[in-house]
Amino acid sequence: MTLSKSELTEIEQIKNSFPNLTTEHKSSVSQEEMIQAVRTLLLGLGEDPDREGLKDTPKRVVKALQFLTSGYHQSLDELLNGAVFHEDTDEMVLVRDIDLFSSCEHHILPILGRAHVAYIPNGKVIGLSKIARICEMYARRLQVQERLTAQIADAIQGLLKPKGVAVVIEATHMCMVMRGVQKPGSWTSTSAVKGVFAEDAKTRQEFMSLIRHNPNFH
Repeated sequence: MTLSKSELTEIEQIKNSFPNLTTEHKSSVSQEEMIQAVRTLLLGLGEDPDREGLKDTPKRVVKALQFLTSGYHQSLDELLNGAVFHEDTDEMVLVRDIDLFSSCEHHILPILGRAHVAYIPNGKVIGLSKIARICEMYARRLQVQERLTAQIADAIQGLLKPKGVAVVIEATHMCMVMRGVQKPGSWTSTSAVKGVFAEDAKTRQEFMSLIRHNPNFH
């Protein structure tokens, strides 16, 4: 289904009302400056960036970091590509166990986990794959888990104006596993609930029950 001009205008107005939906970021630092910064870090660690094993490491590190933070250069316009549809349904839509790979903004170490996203439609639905892509877009930035959870919920709320949105993220943080307190096996759970999920305990409990269930598709 192709959205009408009035519908596209409505989506644009919604995005302008939510600061978190402004997604494109332009860097003022050149590729070469980034590569030189990695060389400086290697020198500071006592390494020789010109030895065989490290000669191309600065380029590889920059390329990897650019991929891991590519969400800064994505926009909801490109991501959605018109995949918002009118649908007369008011039953819960849940996409669960969405793999997430993010980076902690405090140490730039990995955050590994999964997201569960649900909403109650209010005349509009979104392509299911777009929910996973919204999660990925915000995850591929320097993050704290609490903000990531809120950004995903705000995006769904802003784009669809549903009756309610619920997001739960469960993740392990390498900054807690590899350094500092060094507690492997620890998980952090965060949630953001809006609309009927916040107001109606029964609806919220249904969502929590569904994400605890372990389906077997094999």
